[in-house]
Amino acid sequence: MSRFAHPAGDRHAEVLPEERPPHAPADLNTLDPTIWPRTSSRADGSITIGGADVRDLVEEHGTPLYVVDEEDFRSRCRDYASAFSGGEVHYAGKAFLCREVARWIMQEGLGLDVCSAGELAVALSVGFPPERITMHGNNKSLAELEKAVEAGVGHIVADSFEEIARLGFLADKHGRRPKVMIRVTVGVEAHTHEFIATAHDDQKFGFSLSSGAAAEAARRILALPQLELVGLHSHIGSQITDTAGFEVAASRLATLLVKIKDEHGVVLPELDLGGGYGIPYVEGDTAPDVKEIADNLREIVSKVARGAGLPVPKLTVEPGRAIAGLAGVTLYEVGTIKDVEGLRTYVSVDGGMSDNIRTALYGADYTARLASRESTARPMLSRMVGKHCESGDMVVRDLWFPADLATGDLVAVAGTGAYCRSLANNYNYLPKPAVVAVKDGVSRVIVRRETEDDLLRGQL
Repeated sequence: MSRFAHPAGDRHAEVLPEERPPHAPADLNTLDPTIWPRTSSRADGSITIGGADVRDLVEEHGTPLYVVDEEDFRSRCRDYASAFSGGEVHYAGKAFLCREVARWIMQEGLGLDVCSAGELAVALSVGFPPERITMHGNNKSLAELEKAVEAGVGHIVADSFEEIARLGFLADKHGRRPKVMIRVTVGVEAHTHEFIATAHDDQKFGFSLSSGAAAEAARRILALPQLELVGLHSHIGSQITDTAGFEVAASRLATLLVKIKDEHGVVLPELDLGGGYGIPYVEGDTAPDVKEIADNLREIVSKVARGAGLPVPKLTVEPGRAIAGLAGVTLYEVGTIKDVEGLRTYVSVDGGMSDNIRTALYGADYTARLASRESTARPMLSRMVGKHCESGDMVVRDLWFPADLATGDLVAVAGTGAYCRSLANNYNYLPKPAVVAVKDGVSRVIVRRETEDDLLRGQL
């Protein structure tokens, strides 16, 4: 069995970085093409993204600033759509969603996963076809479920017995027959951080396979003629770089498919193996090729179905980070620089855990570069920190900047397209940054920068 996946047990994850800095890169100016957006380069020393110079972006839009390479984002949508031809690809909106991103997803022909009434509202506001939307969530309120049923979303993933009863009531009330999937916790854990490992039994999502709860969920749904049970759903975690866990998950889901067929005479036509595909954040990180993922998952599902004597179900996957993550870069302006003799230099920027909480929350690693110019100065071991009143307010724990880094320089952090804006907050009353899309040298705001008036609005 792969070292990247194993039956879940007490050891949920051991992925926090060890306390040792990375080696200094040979060239502090290079942009690793596996980490930076596909259109990134340097021109006259400055980083350009989508043909736009970061200095011009900052002059027009300020800092901190989320920058999204539209062509990178769209091209990764196309990569997944092509690789999973014959199945379904649903973008996981929780990674990063706004109205413009919903338009991109719609135009590229993907489906969309939403987890709340708010995310659903974003999608519907731009005319996203509801039949291409799946509603997730472990605690969907009656109001959220009603909005999903009224809108006619393509699938609702049932996550509790209470939810099944609510769906039955709402289907009767609105004269609809929603398609329902069962979220199954299959007892398989991808090696990832404890907070983002989602398929072991001791957590909040889904119905346990081992306890019989998933089979009971199928009984209750099939007992309600106003609901249409169409398949099973599983999500084993995030930042996964190996498909072995999916093989174990699919095998265990097959046992439930067989049980449902034997007990109820029903063959479920769909299988959703979720997402969680990893991306490289720092040099040396690996991420599986999209086509390789697709080929492996198709082979896994086909083999498992044949072994169980079942027709091969339609496969659905839910990439989020894998589409949005590398398309995004965050720009900051350098402020205070403090040298702690014998240890490292602390480089403070004008953002921090309010615009990227992942380092504090997960111990996430990132790659950062001096963005507004090139430098041939010696490497300087640094810690890139934010401006918040927390000692754990770090953007990049350990990295190397050129020793001539100065106040006013611009720095760029790669791989921030997923779960940075989505998790952004107003700690210390910092307004959330703007999000700009860049393409063919042109930038446009797709989420405006918050103001202090926004922070005060609603307060009495």
